Amino acid sequence: MRYAGLLVVVLLLFAACGGNHDYSPKPRGYFRIKFPKKEYQDYAAGCPYTFSYPKYAFIEPDLSRNAKPCWVNMQFPQFNATLHLSYQPVTSKKEYNQLVEDARTFAFKHTVKATSIDEGIIAYPERKVYGIYYTIDGNSASSVQFFLTDSTKNYLRGALYFNSEPKLDSIQPALNFVKKDLEVLIKSLKWK
Repeated sequence: MRYAGLLVVVLLLFAACGGNHDYSPKPRGYFRIKFPKKEYQDYAAGCPYTFSYPKYAFIEPDLSRNAKPCWVNMQFPQFNATLHLSYQPVTSKKEYNQLVEDARTFAFKHTVKATSIDEGIIAYPERKVYGIYYTIDGNSASSVQFFLTDSTKNYLRGALYFNSEPKLDSIQPALNFVKKDLEVLIKSLKWK
């Protein structure tokens, strides 16, 4: 009887060990994001520029210690993202050149974590809007930066940050969605 019980246990162990050995762990899942409908409104709050921005975002003044007039933050609360917009009046060619170089320096500070940084030229001569759009790929803190200028009087710099640990695979859907809003902003920008 004792041997029969031991034999049953051994047979059950052998039966449990057989079967499919092709186990692979499931990939980590992410929450489904429900994207809002694309609707835009105009921003024109006493600054020397106007543009269109999405209705699901809101704009608030930049309250940081070094903030200047017409520096604003566009908040995307459902994506936990902020577009920092900083305006600077241009008073000289030297200052203009320094602002353009600063924008390039800020974008390329992300080289440590970025896999690539692409530059795209922005040119809307009918509205005197020119600039450079930096697409920063990889797990960098900022994925998009740009500056817009009329080359003589006005300069506006933008930098998009997600307020979470930068993991491109998890923020990619929201990033692609917000990039379309940035395109609308850039295409609709007008100097006053």
